[in-house]
Formats: sequence, C-alpha cells, structure tokens
Amino acid sequence: MRLGLLAGYSGAQLALDLDLITLAESVGFDSVWTSEAYGSDAIVPLAWIAAKTTRIKLGTGIIQMPARTPAMAAMTAMTLDALSGGRVILGLGPSGPQVVEGWHGVPYGKPLTRTREYVAILRKIFAREQPLEFDGEVYQIPYRGPDATGLGKPLKSILHGRRDLPIYTASIGPASVACSGEIADGLIPVWMNPERSDLFEEPLAKGFAKSGKSLATFDLAPMVTVIVGDDLDACRAPVRGMLALYIGGMGAKGKNFYTDYAKRLGYEEEAERIQRLFLEGNKGDAIAAVPDRLIDEVALVGPPERIRDRVAAWKASPVTTMLVGTVQPEAVRLLAELCL
Repeated sequence: MRLGLLAGYSGAQLALDLDLITLAESVGFDSVWTSEAYGSDAIVPLAWIAAKTTRIKLGTGIIQMPARTPAMAAMTAMTLDALSGGRVILGLGPSGPQVVEGWHGVPYGKPLTRTREYVAILRKIFAREQPLEFDGEVYQIPYRGPDATGLGKPLKSILHGRRDLPIYTASIGPASVACSGEIADGLIPVWMNPERSDLFEEPLAKGFAKSGKSLATFDLAPMVTVIVGDDLDACRAPVRGMLALYIGGMGAKGKNFYTDYAKRLGYEEEAERIQRLFLEGNKGDAIAAVPDRLIDEVALVGPPERIRDRVAAWKASPVTTMLVGTVQPEAVRLLAELCL
C-alpha cells in the first residue's frame, strides 16, 4: 500500500510544514497532496513543495472544478508537471453548492455532468491529437453562446504535456463513484471504513464495466487522519470535531453528501442527530454525538500498538494508497514502518 501525505489548505495564516513533507519523502511516501476551500488555493503551495522536493509525487486533493475552466486546469497541471519532472496527479472535485454559488458565484448545476465533461476535455488537451473542440451540456468549446463574438477558434496546447497525466476524482456517492471508475485513474474518498469497502467496490465495478479498467489499474486513495498518542480520547477529539463539521454543517438539511455517506456507513440515527444539533447551533452537542466507533473505523488514533492492529484492516482492503492526514513526525515514521 502506498502512502500520501495531506498538506491540506490554510487556516487564517498560510503555513506549510516542509520539514514534515521532506520527512515523508525521505521515508518513502509516494505523494503529497494540497487542497482548497475558500482561502488558500491548491496549486501555489504545491508549486512551492515541488521546488523543495525531488521525488515525491504532487497531488491536488482536490481543486474545485467550478473555479477553473477545464483548459485552465489543464494548463496549470501541465505547467507544474513539466517543471517538477512529471510528478503531478490532478485531483478534481465538484465542491458543494454553498461554496460554488456562495464563493465562486457560478451555478452548481449537475456535478456528474460537469465532472464527465471536464475530464473528457482534459484528456483531449493532454492528448493534443487535434485542436480542442467540445460540444457538451456544460462546456462548449469554442464558445457559441448568444454573447459570443463568433471569433473563437479551436486551439491545440502549445505546451506538449504528458498524455497520461493521471486524473483522480473525489467522490463518495454511488453514482459519482461509478463515474470515477469509468473516467478517472483514481478515487479520493474523504474518509472510509476499510471493512465497508463494498460501498466503493460495487459502484466502481459499474464504472469499470464501461471503461475496461479494474482495481489492479485504479488507485483507491481515501483520506485517513492519523493521530498517535497514549490518551485515546485526546487523539479522537480532532477527528470527532471534523466529522461533526462535515456530517452536520457541510451542506444544508436534505443536501449534505457527508450526512448521506455516514448513513450508508451504518449511522443513520447518529448522522441525523449530529446534523440537527449542528444546524440548530449546538455545535458542542453535535461533536459529542459523534460515536467513538465511527472515529475508530475511519481514522487511526491512539497508541502505536493500537494503530498497528488497525492498519491490518487497511492492508487487507482494496485500498492502494492511504492519504495520511497528520501533523506528527512520529505518525509519518510509524505509517512508513507499518505500510512500506
């Protein structure tokens, strides 16, 4: 099983733990991943990391598709890939309606349609087989809308990028996971219970049936928080807060992908309670309502021997890359010892 390190996105102040990143590279981590929400972007920090490392792959986990045209995403990925010696993995996601419409000021629309068209356009640009033309529901290239000048011209990338530059998509819903299996090279679930891999294997199989791929050629790369320490409750606390935020507050009532996902993981009553409390403003109670069992299923927390025991379930699963979320050098070293 490969290991990736999640560098994440900024809080109020931007900081990159380059010592942790270079440690991860030195002990054999395969990749490092940046992300974005509505503060720091994913690309600029990744370029900085590229300049400070030599071998480790550089992933975006994820960039928001509605924030960039497909051509802009392709230009950015090809540029950084060229400068880094072919190390880029382009991870994409649709984000959510609150961010897409509330921050980027564009319609959320149909995320699956957007994803399918976006990836198809990226593949065309990377291949450079002919000038770019695309006639889709979301994207028309050249643009032919009512306000078009009529001067748009099909173009081919000046930069000769890597034709097989890998594209991953972030998804957790059955339809979007199936779409990933069909059109992408890898899947990034926000979290995962390795003993419930059926939630991904079954929809991925539907996508593979259309693409001809299989798990042997596809990267299943969930995000896994890792916190090492003797105080189990203290180690669980950050994960508890994160899960409460996602399940309770990352979306509106009836339109929260993470609430739905927690229900599919077997926590229907708990997910509804967490969301209700969170949306009512009782964030402390929402955090307290996150079950210990859910935390232990999706994260690696506690003393080294406890994490060692739990890693066995991950290694027995179809997961091919674990994207490790940690700020601890000891966690990086421990996971390298256990998995590499």
